[in-house]
Amino acid sequence: MTTKSPAADADDAQNASSTPFTAEERAAMKERAKEVKRSRSRGASTTADGAADVLEKIAEMHGDEREFAERLHAAITANIPELAPKTWYGMPGYAKDGKVVVFFQSAEKFKTRYATLGFNETARLDEGEMWPVAYALETLSDAVLARAVELVRRAAG
Repeated sequence: MTTKSPAADADDAQNASSTPFTAEERAAMKERAKEVKRSRSRGASTTADGAADVLEKIAEMHGDEREFAERLHAAITANIPELAPKTWYGMPGYAKDGKVVVFFQSAEKFKTRYATLGFNETARLDEGEMWPVAYALETLSDAVLARAVELVRRAAG
């Protein structure tokens, strides 16, 4: 049986702790690269292409998160038609003029405490000098869904 020297163990620990991204983050970056490549190969991507991609990502989710994503998708596409479904880092997103404004981040995918509804810098949610750009979703009651739709409508500006 061979054992590592204390120096080798220290090197392994140093390399593991110096990795700036989690495995989940690296996987999301790889998905983003695939999205960009797929978009280029499609040429002028259609809303139908984006919707199919988003629905595929939603179908991969489990339990409450899948239900949240399905309800959000239905509400956003029905109420804010100027936003086009589009995946973003492997997450369901909704874009205006090709830029993702809002996205749904699964807690399961990133091993976080809760799912989030997140907004990118193109979102028109500015309120003075400070405002939230992500909202935790623990439940998706009708009231929470209505608030989410209103936020997305405002973000789409």
